[in-house]
Amino acid sequence: MDRATHGVVAEELQAARRSREPIPPLSRSHPGLTVDDAYAIQLAQVRAWTEEGQPVQGHKVGLTSAAMQRQLGVDQPDYGHLMGGMFHLEGLPIPLDAFISPKVEPEIAFVLKRPLSGPGVNAAQALSAVDYVLPAIEIIDSRIRDWKIGLVDTVADNASSGGVVLGSRPVPVGAVDLRLAGCVLSRRGMVVGTGAGGAVLGSPLNALVWLANTVGRLGVTLAAGHVVLPGSVCAAVPVAAGDCVTATFGGLGSVTARFVRDQAHEQEDA
Repeated sequence: MDRATHGVVAEELQAARRSREPIPPLSRSHPGLTVDDAYAIQLAQVRAWTEEGQPVQGHKVGLTSAAMQRQLGVDQPDYGHLMGGMFHLEGLPIPLDAFISPKVEPEIAFVLKRPLSGPGVNAAQALSAVDYVLPAIEIIDSRIRDWKIGLVDTVADNASSGGVVLGSRPVPVGAVDLRLAGCVLSRRGMVVGTGAGGAVLGSPLNALVWLANTVGRLGVTLAAGHVVLPGSVCAAVPVAAGDCVTATFGGLGSVTARFVRDQAHEQEDA
């Protein structure tokens, strides 16, 4: 697939994002699509967002659980970009009209205090680059109809990124064992998921190391101040209007996301 075709597919995904009308799986509509093609399509969208004034403010790692890797038939994670417009403030209403079929995932977010550049990054170097960690809720979404995704579909679709809500209590990375940090995810006061940091490649730190080395081979440096979402500690949970979702992590505190129909309805209800 050539660069012009990458641009065409990127625009298909962008159009789906704008219209909230999902498209068929790319693996079906574009036979022969490779993982390299999919990352090129992702980057075409990143360039477009950047030109629109949305800077890259971090990265996310996906497919970090053994179950998801088995489901998609892969043996390693994937990654996507976190753009400026994807960040939502904790507790403030998040309009669902920005998404197609959103789900939430609880994660332990890293915030970097200095650049991290691979290849060759080890765990000690990754830890030394981290400023602090935060509880986080990632909002995932798919521009592919009915979430019928394979690896190339989710990679091209920016790793199914939708948004992120960060907690407001920074915790030094050495103050908690990331592997053992347990999480309870609740929706409307009911527990809908549980997990621990060890579900993420054995430790969220391993996901950070993998990301730094993977993008480093492409000449990309993880920048100071950027956020890295290493992967969910439990299965994703769908959300709907009126849902209030809280992720509570042992040693890290909690973070809450509140979803409404759209901003206009929220103002009318007030």
